Amino acid sequence: MKRSRVSILYAMLGLVRPLWLWMVCAVGLGALGFFCSIMITVFGALGILKALGAADPFSWPFFFGMLAVFGIGRGVLRYGEQASNHYIAFKLLALIRDRVFTALRRLCPAKLEGRGKGDLISRLTSDVELLEVFYAHTISPILIALVMSILMSLLIAGLHPLLGVYALVSYSIVGIVLPLLLSRRCSDLGMQSRQRAGAFSSYLLESLRGLTQTLQYADGEARLASIRHQSEALSKSEGELRIQSGKGSALTGTVIHTLSLLMLGLCCLLHQQGMISSAGVLLGFVTLLSSFGPVTALANLGVTLQNTLASGERILELLEEEPLVEENREGCEVSDEDLELTQVSFAYEEEQILNDVSLQIRSHQMTGIHGPSGSGKSTLLKLLMRFWDVDAGSVRIGNDDVRDLRTTALRAHESYMTQDTHLFHDTIENNIRFVRPQATHEEVVEACRKASIHDFILSLPQGYATNVAELGDSLSGGERQRIGLARVFLYDAKLVLLDEPTSNLDSLNEAVILKALDEEKQEKTIVLVSHRPSTLRICDVCMEADFGRKRG
Repeated sequence: MKRSRVSILYAMLGLVRPLWLWMVCAVGLGALGFFCSIMITVFGALGILKALGAADPFSWPFFFGMLAVFGIGRGVLRYGEQASNHYIAFKLLALIRDRVFTALRRLCPAKLEGRGKGDLISRLTSDVELLEVFYAHTISPILIALVMSILMSLLIAGLHPLLGVYALVSYSIVGIVLPLLLSRRCSDLGMQSRQRAGAFSSYLLESLRGLTQTLQYADGEARLASIRHQSEALSKSEGELRIQSGKGSALTGTVIHTLSLLMLGLCCLLHQQGMISSAGVLLGFVTLLSSFGPVTALANLGVTLQNTLASGERILELLEEEPLVEENREGCEVSDEDLELTQVSFAYEEEQILNDVSLQIRSHQMTGIHGPSGSGKSTLLKLLMRFWDVDAGSVRIGNDDVRDLRTTALRAHESYMTQDTHLFHDTIENNIRFVRPQATHEEVVEACRKASIHDFILSLPQGYATNVAELGDSLSGGERQRIGLARVFLYDAKLVLLDEPTSNLDSLNEAVILKALDEEKQEKTIVLVSHRPSTLRICDVCMEADFGRKRG
């Protein structure tokens, strides 16, 4: 459901509460800074009047001294305001990033399966960065404009009450009416731009990852044409925003000068009626003309804030999205007993994967599950990990449904190796040790021996200190797979779930690994999923994956 701009602003403002003292400081410094800026112009007008002999309220030394005070004060106060605003912004951006990563962890993996990675990266980077505009250049300017509008209206009212009322109306037109008018003209452009940016990031990331296949099958021209098309669409959206911004600035300037000229006419009219002096005509006109700065910033927000509000909405959507699987923080511990699935059914949206499946996995045995691709073998392991919850039936360890177990305890009890091993841009040793950071080097080496990867690692120029390229591209599929197995051995969980652990290995390495697994089963419960009969020969029990998959 699309949010209103007011609700987005309210939600974003709620994050400022812990830093309200800094916000008060920023507003106070900003208001004083604008006051100094306005007073420089006002004192300039008074200097002209003094030079013309129309007024002589002060001496020249006092005049130049006050100009110096206001000039230096403007610079110092502006710096203080900006420093306070940026302190607030960067502290809040750090807080928002922390909350976003927490939300992603809460949503993972069920809600993130199939989501565009580029779009998520766009939200984590550019969308969060755009919020800096709101926290550093929006909140305090709004409050400063409010304070200054009231203050300057009262000062101008000292010349004549009618002038004070006119000033307040002028500030309201520029600071309230214009932003609302301009934001309505481009209310959808900001979200359209951010969505296209996210889609473009996803497509570009996918293109980079699949560059080898693109070159192999001569699909470069077609993909390049698609990239150009999306890039042009994104540029068009951003260009329309810039055009609206330019029109908004032109309109704001026109309105300000029109209101100032009308103020001059009103001052002249009051002077003709003897209500203000000739000096009052100049001071009223100059004071209003020079005091639009705070509200001008608000008028510009009518267009420039659209991207920020769109980014805020995308971040809030992520923070408030409900996970498909709620983490159990207060459940019971895990017993090292048999696993049992009873009349389990599960579907990915409209696609039925498991239908009324019942099976039992004995503890301290190696159970093999054999079946063709798409038969639901991997889904079964994910249900044991409780990455998803079943639609019907139950998954139990001993007497406890996995939904009743404390989720962290369940995951600590299980070690799960997926078909695709993700490697980080770090050393090989750190890529293995991250599953158990306190592990010694000797324990890492022992895990690598069991995974038949130790000799290969030693053949590298820097051995275990060798850095892995981004996404593990410097290693073959079999090498990545054996590193994944080394993680399993090092993690040393009681329940080991292996999804095609030897699919990319030759027979020699497969034999070494299967021998190590056979030794491990004395103290562990192992579930081995594979489509290769040779891999399943060491299993104590082997069952065919006939889970009643149906397509909706």
